[in-house]
Amino acid sequence: MASFFDNYYISIFNHYKKKLGKRSLNIALFYITFLELSVILVLAAFLKAFASQMKMSLISSTKFWVIYGLIVLFIIFKNWMRYNGKKRNILNAKFKRNDTSIYLLWLLPIGCFAVALILLQVQ
Repeated sequence: MASFFDNYYISIFNHYKKKLGKRSLNIALFYITFLELSVILVLAAFLKAFASQMKMSLISSTKFWVIYGLIVLFIIFKNWMRYNGKKRNILNAKFKRNDTSIYLLWLLPIGCFAVALILLQVQ
């Protein structure tokens, strides 16, 4: 069973494959990494804001960004390994055609980053 990240990856890949050919692989990989990082940043910013409002001093801001940087490196490596040729071919074969707007797909991670920036302003 494919996750919703897999479905979004294949949607982006199939949309750009018609126009850009092999460059669509890099665009789809960039998109799915961007989406995962934005979702994780929203969750982390929410937990950080919640902890600060509850007067719980869990980690400093520097440690927060260092941990997020390590998560970024892990996700980049994970996606690079996960969406290689074999996995992509299996996902593409199982994919049911979904006509999600390409603009909506690109607005999703941008919106997540906007929400994360708002949550990071909470003190």
